Formats: sequence, C-alpha cells, structure tokens
Amino acid sequence: QVHVVESGGGLVQAGESLRLSCVVSGGAFSSYNMGWFRQAPGKEREFVVAISRNGYITSYADSVKGRFTISRDNSKNTVYLQMNSLKPEDTAVYYCAADRRIALGTSSSNYDYDYWGQGTQVTVSS
Repeated sequence: QVHVVESGGGLVQAGESLRLSCVVSGGAFSSYNMGWFRQAPGKEREFVVAISRNGYITSYADSVKGRFTISRDNSKNTVYLQMNSLKPEDTAVYYCAADRRIALGTSSSNYDYDYWGQGTQVTVSS
C-alpha cells in the first residue's frame, strides 16, 4: 500500500519561507510524477506545482511562479516544496500527490493523481 506523508507546514509571517516535504512509501517513488495542490477554506483544491519522475520537467501555477520551487530526491523517496516570499493568500492545506501514469511529464489535474497525503497546514499572517 502506498503512503504519502507531508510535513513542514506551520505559521509564518508574510515574506517568510517554508519548506514542505513529502515522503512516499510502499510504492515505486521514482516512477511517479509528483504534484502539490492546496485548498484554502471555502475554496476548491487547486494545483500548485508538479515535477516529472526524473525531475527534469516542472510546471507551476501562475500564482506561485518565481516564489515556489519543487524538487525531488529519488534516493530518499521525497519531494520538496520550497516556498519563499509567502503571502497571506498562500494560506491553505497543502497536499502532496503521486501520479503513476506511464507518461513522463506533469499534470495540473487532480484526476491524474492516484495517491494523496493527508495534507499539511500552511498559514501566512499579514
């Protein structure tokens, strides 16, 4: 059984940084394209960023381009989300997800992801 576990969330002030981590166990992590999504209170879950299984392809939501960086370490079954210059509108529960499709690439659609974590709360105060 595949488990996805996020960590690293917390409460920060606007302009500060956080790094989220996501560890995948029980599956073939290096074969998964990975993504981060977020959901703010009263809003639908939205795409944030994704990375291909080999780490060479990434895609970002416009709202986080230039501020967030995704990376992965296949030797550690871990994907990271470095979030800089955080804004109050970044406040949300952040979810990590694994896409086991064969195609190499990234997807912004949550329907393409097979395994999800429970989420980690990120709160940015103004």
